[in-house]
Amino acid sequence: MSPERTLFDLLQTYAAPDADATHLLCGRHPADAVAFTLVEADLSSRDLTFGQLEAASARFAAALAAHGVRPGDRVATLMGKSAELVTALLAIWRLGAVHVPLFTAFAPPAIAQRIVGNGTRVVVVDAGQRAKLDPSEDLPADPSRIIVTTGEASGGDLSFEALLDEPHPLSDPVAVGGDGTLVEIFTSGTTGTPKAVPVPLRGLAGIHSYQEFGLDQTDEDVFWNAADPGWAYGLYFALLGPLATGRRSLLLHAGFSPELTWQVLERFGVTNFTAGPTVYRALRSSGLPVPSGLRLRHCSSAGEPLTPDVVTWAEEVLGCPVRDHYGQTETGMVVGNAWHPHLIAPVKTGSMGRPLPGFAVEVLKAGSDEIAEVGETGRVAIDVSASPLMPFSGYRDAPERTAERFSADGRWYYTGDIAARDRDGYLTFGSRDDDVILMAGYRIGPFEVESALTQHEAVAEAAVIGAPDELRGELVVAYVVLNPGAEGSDELVDELKQTVKTRLAAHVYPRRIHFVAELPKTPSGKIQRFALRSRELSTASS
Repeated sequence: MSPERTLFDLLQTYAAPDADATHLLCGRHPADAVAFTLVEADLSSRDLTFGQLEAASARFAAALAAHGVRPGDRVATLMGKSAELVTALLAIWRLGAVHVPLFTAFAPPAIAQRIVGNGTRVVVVDAGQRAKLDPSEDLPADPSRIIVTTGEASGGDLSFEALLDEPHPLSDPVAVGGDGTLVEIFTSGTTGTPKAVPVPLRGLAGIHSYQEFGLDQTDEDVFWNAADPGWAYGLYFALLGPLATGRRSLLLHAGFSPELTWQVLERFGVTNFTAGPTVYRALRSSGLPVPSGLRLRHCSSAGEPLTPDVVTWAEEVLGCPVRDHYGQTETGMVVGNAWHPHLIAPVKTGSMGRPLPGFAVEVLKAGSDEIAEVGETGRVAIDVSASPLMPFSGYRDAPERTAERFSADGRWYYTGDIAARDRDGYLTFGSRDDDVILMAGYRIGPFEVESALTQHEAVAEAAVIGAPDELRGELVVAYVVLNPGAEGSDELVDELKQTVKTRLAAHVYPRRIHFVAELPKTPSGKIQRFALRSRELSTASS
């Protein structure tokens, strides 16, 4: 079926006024079909069918309803990838309630930011995470908040397992319709305070479309998205996407390690793998032998741009290129080096690909809403009027911040990212708008300098920022994490500067290079360049 026809059908399904999330994500699929294969740290596994999910979520939904959860209420989850998590999500949506995802690496202040003041009635939490919800200065006590704990519950908590014994399942799901809110997820805070993004049920059309066209997940695939469901990439495309398509996916109920990742890829014969760039870099840097029995046919990445060294490594070691994709919490995936046979095209090194079906993505001039010339660096924007899959209409309770993201006439959504488009329609990421370095009249994107630095064999990761300079306005400054065994020295600094001059351009080399043990990142793995800028300013003023 053509992409155009598929998009029409998806919109008809997910944007319908009577759309029911539980039916679309579970009930309409064959009861005996496997939804997820749950993999433990010891590589033992078990299958979870759609029928089992339907029955368990109906019981859990009835129990939540008995404790006062109603349509529109927020229900948060502080949980790892598990059968309990998927059951809880489907129960939340069966009630017409709204899911608030919490990342398990969050500390209490980050949790409070997401569940205080937004009507969160219930938090479902893994036993190992429970202490983070104890009343504190960061997270004030709230007697009306219900806490449901997996494992043995104590105090006033409810037991997840006990709630599953509800004898009267909720047989009639609430149909919130295409405009009803499915998820309230927060941005990662790459450039500042996280913002609450309401995701409507119709947003599943874009998620389903990406699973089909961007990732090309098929019935024959062993699919594994290793991203954490506490963030958009994992929630959208490790859980929602597979549930929407009705195709089996792996869920690893364990923390990340390179060794375990290699073992899962080999043991389960993964054919379609997707993960953030950090995972691929960790595999490359681990020094572990690559299993001989890999069956990979597709590898994909998103969240941060892929540096060329990772792409080269993957082709040589995995026998499969990693295709870069681009999207946001607000939009889902909008640009990519798509895998689907109707869309597949050669990968251009450093490019995040071309607009995906359902999205019209342009590069606008720096100072106007005029479309930039071919090759001209400008602002990445989505033409809302020509993007039927666009799900985002504004942040919760933040009209001023919403207004900043849209043009006055509502046509353009400004992503806040900088890129250039070539004559074939490929977009190459430059930076966040806030991260652009203006040095002596030149606009320098940090990513291209970082890509050049990581070409050096000693460099594991690099982050580049602009630091104030009286003469040039800003200077290029690099923070570099070295590979094991490499040592920082004046000689290496000179080598890295020369690497950038040789691979990129003479005028953009970093004037200062700092060797550091690690880079500041959001919990989802995105580099926080604003933290490095603050560090640079503090060092300069001391």
